[in-house]
Amino acid sequence: MINVGIAGASGYTGVELVKLISNHPKAKLYTITSNSYNGKSLADVFPSMRGCGNLIYERLDIQSLSRKIDVLFLALPHHISMKYVPDLLDRKIKVIDLSADYRFTDGTIYESAYQEHTSKHLLARSVYGLSEIYRDQIKSADLVGNPGCYPTSILLPLLPLLKEGLIRPDGIISDSKSGVSGAGRSLSLTAHFCEANESFTAYKVGNHRHTPEINEILSIHSRQNVSITFVPHLLPLTRGMLSTIYVQATDGSTEDNIRKTLSAYYGNDCFIRILDRNRYPAISHVKGTNCCDIGFHFDETTKKIIIISAIDNLLKGAAGQAVQNMNILFGLKEKTGLNSFHGPL
Repeated sequence: MINVGIAGASGYTGVELVKLISNHPKAKLYTITSNSYNGKSLADVFPSMRGCGNLIYERLDIQSLSRKIDVLFLALPHHISMKYVPDLLDRKIKVIDLSADYRFTDGTIYESAYQEHTSKHLLARSVYGLSEIYRDQIKSADLVGNPGCYPTSILLPLLPLLKEGLIRPDGIISDSKSGVSGAGRSLSLTAHFCEANESFTAYKVGNHRHTPEINEILSIHSRQNVSITFVPHLLPLTRGMLSTIYVQATDGSTEDNIRKTLSAYYGNDCFIRILDRNRYPAISHVKGTNCCDIGFHFDETTKKIIIISAIDNLLKGAAGQAVQNMNILFGLKEKTGLNSFHGPL
């Protein structure tokens, strides 16, 4: 049995982790932490969790967790995780960090998008937690930087095609849309009901923090600098994410070899679903699952490929992928605790 702690269990991602670990057959939830709700019960903060045990929020005390938990999920704001990670690793506690603090290999890229990094020496030790792409490295890791939700939806369909030279690395455009839960549980004007309902808007155009993360991973796999055009949009939905990605095919690429490549890369992966020709992903088809649905259209005239992917931003884009990474870390089947449809937020 894996003894688990969840730090920051009062946010949307944190409570999704609580749900998943509470129902995981090989894991036991030892502690949940929240500075804001210290001493309050989980059911008081999330009434939907009534009947799920008498879990009480505590303050994060690493010393008290030593030798009591095997892994700690950090569902904390950016820059907060790095305050705890060095001590956690020293105490032999594996870490799955859902902030951006350990997603980058280059600390200067992180600092250009976020703020100063106080433990850049650990970036080389961290493994990027895109499960299907980095599973071999994750198996032996003790620090996993769980990917962002937008990067997950964009990288999963692009990386096999880039690595096999079927698409050009220049001129990539991703038009991506997310439900309001992607903004987190903290109050913000744009997430208010009257602002988001019956509306559809682009935001952080040209300066979204996920762009450097996407570019770094694409550049590593294509072995050259890649800079995509990424435009995120806010949908009047609670959860769900859909990315429409426009790429140029290389000479010799065909619809058939693109489909064969995606199937070869993901044919044995239970959470990646390559859709048949003329079928395209929908948010409603992935909501409540840890799946990423991928469909595409190949334009024979222009040799452009339109790729569409859909995920649940709170599951495959955050908590679900984090648990998938935990399963890899501890030698379990990846679908353990993730093979059923999930309830509402």
